[in-house]
Amino acid sequence: MGLLDNMKARLGPAKEKVSDLAQRHGGQIGQGLDRAAQVVDEKTKGKYRDKIHAGTDKAKEAVDRLAHQGGDAGAGPGPGTGPGAGPEGRGGDEPTPPRTPPPPVS
Repeated sequence: MGLLDNMKARLGPAKEKVSDLAQRHGGQIGQGLDRAAQVVDEKTKGKYRDKIHAGTDKAKEAVDRLAHQGGDAGAGPGPGTGPGAGPEGRGGDEPTPPRTPPPPVS
């Protein structure tokens, strides 16, 4: 059990960082997943569309779960403010980062 406890202690701070990033950038992550799904769907000519969308939905749910596992229960987004809600839905004092266009897909 010593090894498992040691691993949990070392992974704790990383889990908090990932949760914080998911809270802050959930909308951007969701948009990136949508873009990636669209590119893959186009490259496969729609052959795997259902599987691509199912995987994208599961990934978005995972990001949403990570965002809600944050350390502060009262500081995170409330119910109904998922990855697409953006920083406005959080009610925090942090400025919104500037948006940059995605790189061209070749």
